[in-house]
Amino acid sequence: MRTRIRHVVAALAAGLMTIPLGACGGDDEAGADSFTVGLLLPSRALPRWEHSDKPFIEQHLKKLCPRCTMEYANAENDATRQLHQVTSMITKGVGVLILDAADTRALRSSIRQAQQEGIPVVAYDRLAEGPISGYVSFDGEEVGKLQGEALLKAMGEKADDENVVMMNGDPTSPNAASYRKGALSVLKGKTKIAKSYDNLGWTTANAHANMSAAVSALGPDRIGGVLAANDAIAAGVIAALKAAHARELPPITGQDAELAAVQRVIRGEQYMTVYKPFKAEAAAAAAMAVALGRGEDARDIATTAIDSPTTRNIPSVLLTPTAVTADTIKQTLVKDGVYSVDQICTRELQPACDEAGLTR
Repeated sequence: MRTRIRHVVAALAAGLMTIPLGACGGDDEAGADSFTVGLLLPSRALPRWEHSDKPFIEQHLKKLCPRCTMEYANAENDATRQLHQVTSMITKGVGVLILDAADTRALRSSIRQAQQEGIPVVAYDRLAEGPISGYVSFDGEEVGKLQGEALLKAMGEKADDENVVMMNGDPTSPNAASYRKGALSVLKGKTKIAKSYDNLGWTTANAHANMSAAVSALGPDRIGGVLAANDAIAAGVIAALKAAHARELPPITGQDAELAAVQRVIRGEQYMTVYKPFKAEAAAAAAMAVALGRGEDARDIATTAIDSPTTRNIPSVLLTPTAVTADTIKQTLVKDGVYSVDQICTRELQPACDEAGLTR
């Protein structure tokens, strides 16, 4: 069983987004599975949580464990709310938790409580503190490196003399620190980082306010590039620059490959985004949760091990992100079935889509 599930995860990470029902075991084994998996996601601020992660996790749980059920809660970006949600799921007797922590430190006591009740916790997307049993995410530093490399390429020979604004993620998220570290490893010494901001909640509104402050300090036409940590932040950056009547938008990065961001890339407003195959991430988390729920070892699913501030050698799956520009949308997002050409290319965008080779 362990070997079969591990092979399933490896195939999914390579892009084979189907799980053979044979991996679930025979009818007798499947019939013995009847535990509940608790899924706790951090917010609705990013479309991915409700539109991608939740349905993908549920889909893969059903494939691996047909008789298992899923209990779901969204923290609405409120750590206190999520604390109560974890406690509620523990009280209801879930067999295992998949937790994307709204605040990775604040949930430590709840994770310890789950451990004391014999409920393993899989940290999803963000590395929560406390005695977690497994971790599934993407290589955060690699995300930042991809963004930094793309920004330098877009700025070209002028990079040395241009002002760059860093629009980082929420400082309570360990992912934000990883993205920033990766980006700085590429940008330092090769361009001037004139301003740097943390954006609470990863929200477009906060990004708009911070970018407006950068524009006021530097001038709308004296910004050579913006390292925006994700697509929601990029949207706020673009809105602020437009509101300041910038003559030309500088290269702006992003992450998550949201549909609106992909359309901004086609339109030329956003230079790039980072594609993270959420199906593979969801599949790995589901496989790890099912294995743990059956009393098996998460190391049979893991491909590496990670240390958190509180726990060493956490069995982990770290997947590989991909940079996406207008020229590579077709061979990445369209090829993987994330979006169809019809979804991306509205009538208004058709000329730009034709130029990018996105033809029906």
